[in-house]
Amino acid sequence: MHRIYLVPGFFGFANLGELKYFGHVRDFLARECASRGLRAEIHVVKTPPTSSLTARAARLAETIDRTASPRDPVHLVGHSSGGLDARLMIAPGVVLPVSARATRRAARVRTVVAVATPHLGTPLASFFTGMLGQRLLQNLSLSTIYLLRFGHLPISALLQLATIFTRLDNLAANSALLDELFGHLLADFSVGRRRAVQRLLGQIARDQALLLQLTPEAMDLFDAVIAAPPGVRCGSVVTRARRPGIRATFAAGIDPSAHATRGIYNTLYRITAHMPRGLRPLRASQARALRRAYGRTLSPQANDGVVPTRSQVWGEVIAAVDADHLDVIGHFRGPDQTPPHYDWLTTGSGFDRPQFEAVWSKVVAFIERGASPPARHHDLARRRR
Repeated sequence: MHRIYLVPGFFGFANLGELKYFGHVRDFLARECASRGLRAEIHVVKTPPTSSLTARAARLAETIDRTASPRDPVHLVGHSSGGLDARLMIAPGVVLPVSARATRRAARVRTVVAVATPHLGTPLASFFTGMLGQRLLQNLSLSTIYLLRFGHLPISALLQLATIFTRLDNLAANSALLDELFGHLLADFSVGRRRAVQRLLGQIARDQALLLQLTPEAMDLFDAVIAAPPGVRCGSVVTRARRPGIRATFAAGIDPSAHATRGIYNTLYRITAHMPRGLRPLRASQARALRRAYGRTLSPQANDGVVPTRSQVWGEVIAAVDADHLDVIGHFRGPDQTPPHYDWLTTGSGFDRPQFEAVWSKVVAFIERGASPPARHHDLARRRR
């Protein structure tokens, strides 16, 4: 039995019961694996949302130890920082606070797929580590949870959030708005769910280790020393959202709520676009894959609203698509689908269900090719980047 582990990013709302971070991905992977005759069981890992990469990688190793037998081939699919958890866990010589048995289970990994992962870091992490940034992150996390729970954000809350993001330089005014917005959104949850959300957001407030580690400066060191072991097939799914501008505004449509989220997205995009120069060069195959997908040389400023596109390239490029950071895992606009798809921010990417299925079909094909015993693989350590 193959074991596929889905590792969430730092939002961490995989821990909130009915709120399915990977809901659409998990359902599609189960159907696609069955159609290919690949016997697989799919697990969603509940990682601490903003804890250090070491703590998150340890939780991943413990989850594998608890759920996989010694002979089960293991495949890891990490979204956002979840891809870094997977990279750290499989790195040769890494020492994690787990048992020897959990370490042996981790050695069963055959494939790692990193989806919209900041292998070279993201400037947004540096922004969120500031005092205002931490409070903004809490409100953005709560807004995302609210959206996935109720299917929409109240227009009043959207306008408040947009106002906050368009005047980041006014801390005093934003402070009052942030408090008001937080209370407004939280009040609509049931008492039990409100407590669960508050616990999650409390974790985010207390533990900021992950954000410090996702800065471009910190990830420069991580990427230089963390290698994949021989026999592990490594690949990435790369995303690029529309650059803010008139064309993106028209693509977003005339829905008032869509326009309210444009200010939020524009700010996130602009912050994320400030990636340091002098990034490591792409391999020829990676550069070709990006040119095929995007038709021209990738702009250094290109990003998905959270992670620079250039930062996401690692191993074999499985797919490169126009999508924002959460579109690619199924959180795009598609209310007529069953279950419905709810959009995180209206970015005008145009990402839809057929594109979603095309991406994740490629991911399954990649896993299928890596499902053979490790002895049959080439030494992929040199291909880690």
